[in-house]
Parts: sequence; structure tokens; C-alpha cells
Amino acid sequence: MMQLTDSDFNRLVRFMQENYGINLKQKRLLINSRLSASLQAQGYTSFKKFVDDLLNRRDGKQVEFLLNKLTTNYTYFMREKEHYDYFMKVILPEITQKNKKKKVLSIWSAGCSTGEEPYNISMCIKEYLGTQASAWDTRVLATDISQRVLIEAQDPSYQLPADVSPAWRSKYFIKRNDGSDMYTITPELRKNVIFRTFNLMEPIRFKLKFDVIFCRNVMIYFEQSTKDALIQRFYDATNPGGYLLIGHSENISKESAYHTVRPAIFRKE
Repeated sequence: MMQLTDSDFNRLVRFMQENYGINLKQKRLLINSRLSASLQAQGYTSFKKFVDDLLNRRDGKQVEFLLNKLTTNYTYFMREKEHYDYFMKVILPEITQKNKKKKVLSIWSAGCSTGEEPYNISMCIKEYLGTQASAWDTRVLATDISQRVLIEAQDPSYQLPADVSPAWRSKYFIKRNDGSDMYTITPELRKNVIFRTFNLMEPIRFKLKFDVIFCRNVMIYFEQSTKDALIQRFYDATNPGGYLLIGHSENISKESAYHTVRPAIFRKE
């Protein structure tokens, strides 16, 4: 196994922190174990050569390789189900009433991974609006830094947890005909999600401000100052009365301008 020197470790940590907000200061053993064999397979004989190439070339494929190796895209349908319950019972009634004239919902799944979250959000919206859904623009913006997961999300194959009801399975999923227990998404639901590559370290300059931002279990990789800056950008990109939902294992600073509604749910007054 190749060994990571102090110099190469520090350069790699600094590159990931400055460009992607990912804090690897305590991850030296993980970096060494997850990268060594793959780098040797690519022909590298040392971490120094790889880090030199990474910093000098800024090659998109190498960055993608690094992100995929050092972060975990773990997600599933109905994850943190309490959020979806609150979304349907409280948030959707509020924002549909507020937007009833223009009939547009502006919702962002930031760090969408392989698509379960934005598709799940879309299902909740369709269920809530019922026969009125076709009269609304309910498209969900779904972004991630990883091209690989976005490609997978647009041609998905999922194993569904028990929390997905039989009614939703039949309405929003199609059983694959390959003998497996995997499902794909109905064409109608796929059309309701717009996938885009986006680095959360960048300025947020989308056309519309958002009624709801889901950014769950993404900031676990960020140090506090990076999180604080991102939360402020989210706040600036949120409509008055809009919401931010984060993962239950995450937190935001008490100095944040958002008002705490309940654990992991925040509102812009």
C-alpha cells in the first residue's frame, strides 16, 4: 500500500476544503485505505504524483473519482420519514396557499445523490395536490456535485424499503422485468425532477428563490465555518416563509437567521 506523506495529505485536505467544502482533516487513514489500490491500478507509484496531477490539471474525472471514493452517497426512499410527514401536513398547505395564483412551487433537493429524495418529494406533492397537480408547476430542482450519481438518478433502479406503501409502489414505480426485486420510476415522475450539477461552495444564482430547500445529510462533511456560510447562502436563496430541512444528525448555528421550527426544520420569517 502506498503511504500518504504529511505534505501530500495537507495539500489534498486543503484542495478538498477550499474547492468542495469537504473536511478531511481527521480522515488520513480513510484516504490512505480508499485510494491506494485504485491509484496503483491507474499507474501511480506515489500519492505525490496523484496530488500533483490533481492540483495542476484540475481534471474533472480525477475530481469525480476522488469525491466518489471519499464521500458516501447513502440514501433511500422515506429516509427521515418525519420530514415528509411535516412536508405534506404543514409545509405544502402553507406554500400552495401562498402560491395559489401563480401555481408554482419552487423546491430544491441540494445534494440529491441517486435521486431518491427529489423523487420522494415529487410523490408527496402529487399526493397532496391530487387531481390539481397538472395545473401546477411542481418540478423539483435536484443537484449534486457528482456526475456519476446524477447519471444514475436519471436512469434509476431502486430496491424499495417497507415504508413505501403498496399504493405508492403501484402509482409511482415500475417493477423491472428482469426477475429482480428492483423498481424504476414512472416517466411522469421522472419529468417532475430537473437534475443539475452544482457545487454547494459556489454562489447560489438560480432564477427563482425557493419555497423549500432540502439539504439533508450533506453538511456532515463540512466544518462549522463552511456550514455557516452555506446556511447563509441558503437563507438568501429562500423565499420569506420558506423552509430549510437538514438531516437529523446535523445542526446549524444558533446565530443563523432561520427560525427553528422543530429539530432539523427551519423557517425564514
